[in-house]
Amino acid sequence: MTRKMLIVIVLFLGSGVAIALFIASCAQPYYLMDSGASTGATKKEYLGSPASRVGTKNASRMHRAALPGSMPSPDEELWIIQRPDEPAVDDDAPGCGALLAVLPGEEKQVPVPLKHTNVQAQISAYIATVDVTQHYTNPYASKIEAVYLFPLPQNAAVNEFLMTVGDRRIRGIIREREEAEKIYKEARRQGHVASLLTQERANVFTQKVANIEPGKNIDINIKYFHTLAYKDGWYEYVFPMVVGPRFNPPGSTDGIGAVARGQHGRSGQRTEVQYLKPHERSGHDISLAVNIDAGVKVEEVKCTSHVVNVKRPSGNQTEVRLSRNDVIPNKDFVLRYKVAGKQIKTALLTHEADQGGYFTLMLYPPENLRALQRKPMEMIFVLDCSGSMRGHPIDQAKTAIDRALKHLEPDDTFQVIRFSNNASQLGRTPLRATSSNLRKGRRYVRDLRGSGGTMAIEGVKAALDFPHDPRRLRFVSFMTDGYIGNEMQILGEVHRRLGASRIFSFGVGSSPNRYLLDRMAKLGRGAVAHLSLDDSAAPIMDRFFERISHPAMTDIAIDWGGLHVSEVFPSKIPDLFVGRPVIITGRYRGRASGDVRITGTVGDHARDLRIPIDRTGKHRALPSVWARTKIADLADRSTYEGGSELPGEIKQVALEYGLMSQYTAFVAVDSLSKTAGNFGTSVKVPVPMPDGVRYETTVTE
Repeated sequence: MTRKMLIVIVLFLGSGVAIALFIASCAQPYYLMDSGASTGATKKEYLGSPASRVGTKNASRMHRAALPGSMPSPDEELWIIQRPDEPAVDDDAPGCGALLAVLPGEEKQVPVPLKHTNVQAQISAYIATVDVTQHYTNPYASKIEAVYLFPLPQNAAVNEFLMTVGDRRIRGIIREREEAEKIYKEARRQGHVASLLTQERANVFTQKVANIEPGKNIDINIKYFHTLAYKDGWYEYVFPMVVGPRFNPPGSTDGIGAVARGQHGRSGQRTEVQYLKPHERSGHDISLAVNIDAGVKVEEVKCTSHVVNVKRPSGNQTEVRLSRNDVIPNKDFVLRYKVAGKQIKTALLTHEADQGGYFTLMLYPPENLRALQRKPMEMIFVLDCSGSMRGHPIDQAKTAIDRALKHLEPDDTFQVIRFSNNASQLGRTPLRATSSNLRKGRRYVRDLRGSGGTMAIEGVKAALDFPHDPRRLRFVSFMTDGYIGNEMQILGEVHRRLGASRIFSFGVGSSPNRYLLDRMAKLGRGAVAHLSLDDSAAPIMDRFFERISHPAMTDIAIDWGGLHVSEVFPSKIPDLFVGRPVIITGRYRGRASGDVRITGTVGDHARDLRIPIDRTGKHRALPSVWARTKIADLADRSTYEGGSELPGEIKQVALEYGLMSQYTAFVAVDSLSKTAGNFGTSVKVPVPMPDGVRYETTVTE
């Protein structure tokens, strides 16, 4: 009979410090890394045999050690145990199937069920079709349910969901959320491999994958469409990679909480994100490729967020791939490209489907309007001084405000409002932009610091409630990372208090809450800009002032001619500003002909534009884009109208067009096979803290 040995090793480095090397219960081969003496030695690798089902918690209490004189034989079990006062793994985590090494000053490797994310984006005109594949694996010794909270663009129309188990592909079905959750739970209980995709916010989703067996792999594929932003002559494609932490007002439970890896329920919120500690690193990485077919020559391509490789197979086409040296998913991927020639003045895309016709109209502003006379302005700067803004983010915002103050003219007025746990301001009313007042404003901004919570609603009230001088154009600039859990409450207050103000929101940091910032600007008839940690604040603020000083067109009206349109969004057409187009999406019926006529005011003069109606377009994404736009509009209305019929309307549109929403979900079940036993431990995928955000100021421990 073959004799089986159990070898336990405790290693110490200098001064009695133990190497944090351990193997948890596993069913796969492992590697031993021997660090040698405390002064440093070369690493050796030994292939070991599968360990028995002995928990690491009990193993960590062993004290005797037997040092092997040679490489273990295949029937031996090799354990390397750390000291009892250094817990090997979280008590609520299943046994680990990987050998982990932690040396002083080095990152701790944390095994997670999400191994890799692959993103493939195809851009045609200004519509992106994106395939996201999440590769899940089970690195533990028992079955698990993987739970992953992740972001997507806030205007993403998610309409396809596939689960791959081995060589089988199971297409997900869209159902009412409650029904989908029941199907998933029952399939999970019965031992079927199953997956569930739900929406927590317009830009935050939860993926669950049940009954992943040890060592097995499961792929989840999500497809969505969305339109690209067009800013200052550049198209912008964004793929968000990590959910930023949110501040939730005291007493709220429906937000998104930020907790440490392995912790549950500490934030008091229904949804929680687990964050890796600063010295921890998971094996989850990302690959990303974007193929651009612009239709016209691409002049320039920029990516300030990541290192990329760019190929230009032709003048109209560009291929962009994320570098292998920049694969940690801890910040938004932002790609900008500029097309050749002067800016297009108008663009009308159409598509005819079984449900009828769909269109998107883009009205582009002229390149600049410096010749127009500048009107007096009332500038209100609202700065987020919460803990998540501490450090580089708030420094970026303060630099931007300082730059903006230099643009003010003597007939302008200004106000600076800060908010964290509460709100305070520079003065009771806006100050005239005199030299002494501007110096006072700069000192006030310079002395601001980041700490405390994010009671953004107090900043909204302070900015929009005081009387407005009708002689001046009133612009309110919110400068924040948007890490706020009560978005709906904020948007409702913006709608109720807006008045004559126009809101321009600035997203600060590497992973801002783009949903909140975009919606604030949309409701506020303004625009949104983003100030990343790598951007220079001065030119961004210069462009902002040039834009608001000379609106490209106000009081816009559209005569659709022979195009019988309905359900057009937005219903109230915003002003047109330099660098920011107006995008209108709707439905039409009948056989349209003639022109669409756009009228408005430029300075003190009337302006008239005409667009020929072309019904030969085949833009298949437009029905989904329109449906997602309608869902977003209904969701916005629910924040300030209330009423029980709006959720039903959202649900109906989502089911009809097969889209994700707050009230619908995708579910997929492998019904042809079962796994043994219960579904095992639920393991939440911990994520890295967004680049530039301080862990200690945002995470509840």
